[in-house]
Amino acid sequence: METALLIISILLIIIVLLQSGKAEGAAQIISGGSSDLFTKRKERGSELFISRLTFALGMAFFLICFVSMFIK
Repeated sequence: METALLIISILLIIIVLLQSGKAEGAAQIISGGSSDLFTKRKERGSELFISRLTFALGMAFFLICFVSMFIK
């Protein structure tokens, strides 16, 4: 159980680092530049896959932690 948790943790860290920055325009808000921060962007292709994989790994991490809390 601990091995699976370790593997999922490492994969989750790697996948989160691969995601593109969605708040890249936050600095422009502070500096007064034109910003597209609040516009709707639809994820497509690899962004959609990485986003769904991040969600799945996060849920797996949560479930393994939750189950291991009751087993011990």
